[in-house]
Amino acid sequence: MDFAIPPELTDYLAELDRFIDAEIKPLEAQDDNIRFFDHRREHCRTDWDNDGLPRPEWEKLLAQARARADRAGHLRFAWPTDYGGRGGSNLWMAVIREHLAAKGLGLHNDLQNEHSIVGNNPFIVMFREFATAEQNARDGEKLLRGEMVTAFGLTEPNHGSDATFMQTRAVRQTRDGQPGWLLNGEKMWTTGMHIATHVMVFARTAGSDGDAHGITCFVVPADAPGVKIEEWLWTFNMPTDHPRMSFTDVWLPENSYWGEVDRGLGLGQSFVHQNRIRQAASSLGAAAYCVEESVKYARQRAPFGKPLSDNQAIQWPLVELATQIEMLRLLIRKTAWDMDQMDHKQIERALSDKVSMCNYWANRLVCEAADRAMQVHGGIGYSRHKPFEHIYRHHRRYRITEGAEEIQMRKVAAFLFGYAGPKKAAYAQPDA
Repeated sequence: MDFAIPPELTDYLAELDRFIDAEIKPLEAQDDNIRFFDHRREHCRTDWDNDGLPRPEWEKLLAQARARADRAGHLRFAWPTDYGGRGGSNLWMAVIREHLAAKGLGLHNDLQNEHSIVGNNPFIVMFREFATAEQNARDGEKLLRGEMVTAFGLTEPNHGSDATFMQTRAVRQTRDGQPGWLLNGEKMWTTGMHIATHVMVFARTAGSDGDAHGITCFVVPADAPGVKIEEWLWTFNMPTDHPRMSFTDVWLPENSYWGEVDRGLGLGQSFVHQNRIRQAASSLGAAAYCVEESVKYARQRAPFGKPLSDNQAIQWPLVELATQIEMLRLLIRKTAWDMDQMDHKQIERALSDKVSMCNYWANRLVCEAADRAMQVHGGIGYSRHKPFEHIYRHHRRYRITEGAEEIQMRKVAAFLFGYAGPKKAAYAQPDA
């Protein structure tokens, strides 16, 4: 059993570090761009008089960094090679995401809006795995060129974690002799709609509430008649790009969907599994950053005539966190490696519980680490002159999004007790 990181991956991390020093740090420092990362960050990023949306100059800076990363061959690292990427595996992406997050807050990696020089675009793999040849021919090039920017509409005002009870409906309707669909419903937290050209709307097209079958993923133009942003939802960590939306008598041509009719839930599961393991790795890296910064500060600070680090009240909470970080790192990398050993669509059936373990525990751990870092740093740790409050506010959302931690624990329990997953067949046998 070999736990060593492949030399090629170590070399690539070093290549990323050199790129950050040569291309990203100078961009971060010029024209007072540091205002987006120092104590002014929330105000400078947020257009308070425009529904709390991101300021254009903030998003322009992020786009500049991504363009530099793309020219250097990093941005599309995780994309399949046949889609113009480098085929980065789940294991490599987990190590890279941890590495970047462990560097702290900066233009190289700001997860408030999933920005990174090594992009996380789960739509690409999802599209490749589920789109038909016709859908690929119609949308593939637009998606790869960035001409088709998709938001994700799964959660609803009355139905969050359990998508199978969604109230959004689509029924077949012929209009002017052309077959199509009539879509009605509401969605919440449809992130990125201020720049999206299309929104993936999951709607029930058959079956009953609670059925996994009978859900279809429609690709709806953002400017289609009947599509409306009702309000922008202000959050713990601003700016916001998360609206509540309504879809009122939205008519769509027959082929306005990805994947298959009535089998769209698999697309959503593909999306969240990719996101969950990478979010877990990022949360792990951010937790490690908080602990390391706390250790440095405790060694330097000398109240009452001795280093703060001499106190066991400081040592032991950080020891607990450091121990959990080491254990979680192994679980994340093992799970990511296992994901790479199987067909993409098999992950939901065979490994969903392990992905959930990684995600809910990492997101909880980083919040504890950020909170502890604030405590160790005292007043300055609570201030915005340190990044810990920002890390806490950002990562706190991941204990809710992509499946609340209670739902993820429920998933683990289902696999553990044989209600789902590999044990299900064995427990389905009648008792002897």
